[in-house]
Amino acid sequence: MRPLPQPDVGTPPLASPARLLAWQGWRQRDVLAKSLVAGVVAMLASAAAPLLIGRAIDEGLSQGFSGPLFAWCGAMLLAAGVIVVAGIYNHIWDVENWVRASLSFSQLVGYKASRSGHAITRKLPTGEVVAAVANDALRVGDMYSMVGRFAGGAMAYAVVVAIMLSAHLQLGLVLALGVPVVAAVLGLLVKPLQSRQTTQREATGRLTSLGSDTVSGLRILRGIGGEDVFAGRYARQSQEVRRQGVRVAVLQSVLDGLQVLLPGLLAVAVLWLGARAAVRGEITGGQLVTFYGYAAFLAWPVQMATQMLQMVIRAVISSRKILDVLRVTEATPVATDPAEAPSAGAELVDETSGLRLRPGRVVGLVGADPDASAAVATRLGRFDDEAEAATPVRLGGVLLADLDKEALRRRVVVSEATPHLFSGVLGTELDARGRATEADLLAAMFTADAHDVLDSVPGGLAGELPEKGRSLSGGQRQRVALARALLTDPEILVLVEPTSAVDAHTEARIAERVAQVRRGRTTLVVTASPLVLDRLDEVLLLDDDGRVTASGTHDELLRRPDPDGAAYRAVVGRSMADPGPDEQDERPEEGDRHDEQTDGQPDRSSMEGAARR
Repeated sequence: MRPLPQPDVGTPPLASPARLLAWQGWRQRDVLAKSLVAGVVAMLASAAAPLLIGRAIDEGLSQGFSGPLFAWCGAMLLAAGVIVVAGIYNHIWDVENWVRASLSFSQLVGYKASRSGHAITRKLPTGEVVAAVANDALRVGDMYSMVGRFAGGAMAYAVVVAIMLSAHLQLGLVLALGVPVVAAVLGLLVKPLQSRQTTQREATGRLTSLGSDTVSGLRILRGIGGEDVFAGRYARQSQEVRRQGVRVAVLQSVLDGLQVLLPGLLAVAVLWLGARAAVRGEITGGQLVTFYGYAAFLAWPVQMATQMLQMVIRAVISSRKILDVLRVTEATPVATDPAEAPSAGAELVDETSGLRLRPGRVVGLVGADPDASAAVATRLGRFDDEAEAATPVRLGGVLLADLDKEALRRRVVVSEATPHLFSGVLGTELDARGRATEADLLAAMFTADAHDVLDSVPGGLAGELPEKGRSLSGGQRQRVALARALLTDPEILVLVEPTSAVDAHTEARIAERVAQVRRGRTTLVVTASPLVLDRLDEVLLLDDDGRVTASGTHDELLRRPDPDGAAYRAVVGRSMADPGPDEQDERPEEGDRHDEQTDGQPDRSSMEGAARR
């Protein structure tokens, strides 16, 4: 088996489900070919068994325990060995087909989701994206796992019909025509089954989306007392999924029953006609056994054909859902012909605001509107080409949208205000680019003043962080996110409010250390904290219209007698007057403290902290 996941997932066609499924089949044509060969060999060996048994019976009846009888018995033993060996390899390659197809589609969806940015959540509910990986990719994989057995069954059917027509025309015609009739009757149930499966898939997607929204907004629901209402919605949708599942199961059970009944009736008809032919002397006793064996054997190819048809239908339904994800236009698409990247040390310029980041400077950005300042900083990271087309940003004179995205991500890193941590080993979560040593990790944690996190996480750097780092306080999460950003060691680093959730003493230490570590490398810090601004090389002032109107050191701007100086003093003065976040730094969010409540009442300090925030 090739190493999985595959390093290159390829570029799938998005025109139709059929083209997408054919494209994936061609990508794994090697293992599909092996599965086809093994499936055909296994089924042909199985089809040979009734013929060998019939010949052995005839030889035994006519000549007793003679050489020919033992020869036919030896042929049966050989056929059994072929069935076992071919069946083993057929199963191995069927599983590989399933794994490769399922994982390939999961990778395609995952890569699209990770590269689409917020564009994917604007078009599709989160539950649909999750279901595409958790359900649809697996169902598509089922189809590829069945290809070998289906091909073997079809080949065996053709060989058996040829043998029986040559042995007895009437019985051969009964089997040759009866099997397609049985398959056609079963096929009549497939279309309504497909319709019910589609309805169930839609209901399941809505349930996943509802569950995801409810869990992510649980804290808000608690605040407004809406838990019971949303729990009721989830329960009603769960019942709808159950009802649709029952509808599918009813029709599926009918189909499964007919897969046994109809071939059984065909076997009865063949046995009755064969017995009459044997009485008339038209066929031998061994041939009667052979005909009966083939009538029973052909139920297997019929079942395989029905299963294959169902899997193809499910794969088409699921591939449509996968295509919905893959057709999302990325917020920052990869340029087909990227411009030549400017050399290291290029100037980063936001033309709309007039912000110019000169190489090697540690600069602060201050504005009366924190959202406007954050918006300028976010543009520097190229997160939405369409939205940012009206506010162009250039690196060394080249538009960010024209540059190779992967190269740009390595050179420019934007760490936004809301820290998001991922579950897993702390050291691994910190090292986003997979190149840091333990010394690098410890140095970054020291710079971010996050040494207390190493004590609070059992195992330190080797310890496990839970989902979203919920075991940490708000300030700890922010400092871990800062350490993670520092470890990327980019040419240009943009930090948006990196110390908003820590106390003044911690903020002063972080400001001093970050300024020292990033000295000589281009850095922008969006903040209104004088403790941070005082340690930067330069501070830029953003007016109400989003334009840079003044620049200088923190002290120079404080002493300016003009309106810009007054505006700057108003912003930083307001920041100094804001209540500090000392207490929230040491306290997990309210949603993480449910186990600390007593007598069903919320913790008072949590409520007071939330009110201050």
